[in-house]
Amino acid sequence: MDEPSTQAFLLACLTAGGGITGYARTGSIPSIAAGVTVGALYGLGGLRQRNRQPYGVELALLASVILAGSSVPRAIKTMKPLPIGLSVVAAFGVYRFGTLWNSRVLA
Repeated sequence: MDEPSTQAFLLACLTAGGGITGYARTGSIPSIAAGVTVGALYGLGGLRQRNRQPYGVELALLASVILAGSSVPRAIKTMKPLPIGLSVVAAFGVYRFGTLWNSRVLA
């Protein structure tokens, strides 16, 4: 589980699955659109990392920043479990992929 591509794939499944679940439960089109889009970014980032192609870490970091930008303000405003959980997932992604990106930039 230490490999960044595996973590990106896990986050892809969590976010896409969450978007699909949100649509199934409430019929929310924005939930499925956002969840699948962010999940696709994580998945593409993980795939590029696994194949040693450029911009894999950057795509996963972008997905984390987008997720954080949408979930953290809602978590602060509503204090509901779902936005808080999404914020934790986003924070993990920002930390993990931000650290990887920073170590590559400085190397």
